[in-house]
Amino acid sequence: MVNAIQTPSQNTTTRPRISFLGCGYLGATYAICFAELGYEVIGYDVDAAKIEAFASGVLPIHEPGLPELLKKNLETGRLRFTTDVKDVAEFADVHFICVGTPQRQGEHGADLSYIESSVVELSAHLTRKVLIVGKSTVPVGTASWVQELVDRHTPEGLGVEVGWSPEFLQESNAMHDVLRPNRIVYAAQSEWASRLLKDVHRGILELAAVEDREVPVVETDLATAELVKVAANAFLSTKISFINAMADLCEVTGGDVADLAKAIGYDQRIGNKFLRAGIGFGGGCLPKDIRALSARAGELGVGESFRFLDEVDAVNTRRRSQVVRHVADLAERPTGPNGPDLSGVRVAYLGATFKPDTDDIRDSPALAIARRLRACRADVVVYDPEGLENAKSAAPELSFVKTLAEAVAGADVVCAMVPWEEFRTLDPEALGQQVAERRILDGMNAFDPAQWTKHGWTYKGIGR
Repeated sequence: MVNAIQTPSQNTTTRPRISFLGCGYLGATYAICFAELGYEVIGYDVDAAKIEAFASGVLPIHEPGLPELLKKNLETGRLRFTTDVKDVAEFADVHFICVGTPQRQGEHGADLSYIESSVVELSAHLTRKVLIVGKSTVPVGTASWVQELVDRHTPEGLGVEVGWSPEFLQESNAMHDVLRPNRIVYAAQSEWASRLLKDVHRGILELAAVEDREVPVVETDLATAELVKVAANAFLSTKISFINAMADLCEVTGGDVADLAKAIGYDQRIGNKFLRAGIGFGGGCLPKDIRALSARAGELGVGESFRFLDEVDAVNTRRRSQVVRHVADLAERPTGPNGPDLSGVRVAYLGATFKPDTDDIRDSPALAIARRLRACRADVVVYDPEGLENAKSAAPELSFVKTLAEAVAGADVVCAMVPWEEFRTLDPEALGQQVAERRILDGMNAFDPAQWTKHGWTYKGIGR
């Protein structure tokens, strides 16, 4: 059921104490934001160096606005971090499981080993009835399995219950997504657990009431709660691959995919979001989630209905080879059966993260394309405002520089790949004074082609 809540209850009942197990991007953001909402919070991780950084007020990820909230809430005493799971078990009334669920090595399914180890370890130290809530993105059916793990490893008679509440964080907007979500979804197995989850989310609803906003609340069953996030990601992935497939058609027919996207986006049934053609989607969620959904559907006997996701994935992966061919065309190098030979071509490569305003390079299409260009013997010089250190570790064969000016100096081709503000506002004439050849690949589809060609650039967009 969906409740459009206008005036949340002002119940003064003591708020539950909360733990977040797994202090990666997800768990850390939630821990910090829930402390900001007034809850007593503890963050747990097995990585001692990471916990030490958080405890000292240093945010080991890049997320706008979060460092300030971390320091503020450490000072209030509402927030702390630990590697002691016994401390966590004694402290919290509600435990959120926020560990990673990466793709299994050599398979499409999700690796649930981090879920299992965190649940088993926590369960063994529990001494009273608490609620364990999954927040990680998992295959449908995981919650029932987690309940079995809890029943097997908790002391007899505690009656610990499992619930589920998916997360909907967007990196670079994560703090807003926790404090001001566009919906709250959770599943409970009893009235006791349902009341506890309402108490957990009361701070979000009270903030919404103060700001005169409505936050829809969907209380549902475990299976549906598990499916919400992967369903949303599969839909968004399909939308992105669709517009990129249309970009391919535009390129061979002389159409302009930017105008096409604008025209169909006016249809309210379609909408204009996620219709920007480009180099494809990446990150720690969309690629692995659509593969895990397809794999789980196959395990449950409905794989035929999800075969389209295999093509969504394939369209996305093919973007990378197509972009390499675009660079070869700009550099006037032929593409043979084994790809182009880009020896001697200096490529100014702008962007390494999977999206702007983050330092996350997980499954970054930009970084994958840079590595392919290097494999074609191009001299690839990479600049990214925040992701350089992570990119260096993942792709040491590339050259990295600390400024935009260093990257573009003497370049034969400029590849603008990730729509950081610094790149979207490039001046074509000023940039032209620094490069060897005025050739640009607009992998962001963010520039006005006429403006660039007016300044003597050979411009190539995606589907334009």
